[in-house]
Amino acid sequence: MPDTFQLEIVTPEKMVVKDVAEEIQIPGKDGYLGILPGHAPLITELAVGEISYRNSGQTQYLSVAWGFAEVLPDKVTILAETAERPEEIDVKRAQQSKERAEEALKTGKTEADFTHAEDALKRAETRLEVAEKKS
Repeated sequence: MPDTFQLEIVTPEKMVVKDVAEEIQIPGKDGYLGILPGHAPLITELAVGEISYRNSGQTQYLSVAWGFAEVLPDKVTILAETAERPEEIDVKRAQQSKERAEEALKTGKTEADFTHAEDALKRAETRLEVAEKKS
């Protein structure tokens, strides 16, 4: 059995990652999924969260928000609405987004207001966590 697989992470704007990986952790809608080479085929919806993958003993991190992942035994393709490496994250802007989302949680009037604020807060917190992992 192979010990690596092809990994592609794509957003509408660009190819973010085209690499070989030994394993990957992805934020599925119902929780994190760990993928190794030879994994059974599947398609899953992505949530907001952190992607981590290992290549040659080095772990890489990305912040991702929404999309889909296709897993094949020899390839993982992630189509994400947004995906950012730690060095691409504007920490000041992410902190401001977090503060706005926290305020919206306090002042929201409808269910939709709260849902939107929770999503924004999760995304901002994930971006800040990933930004701290700059190499």
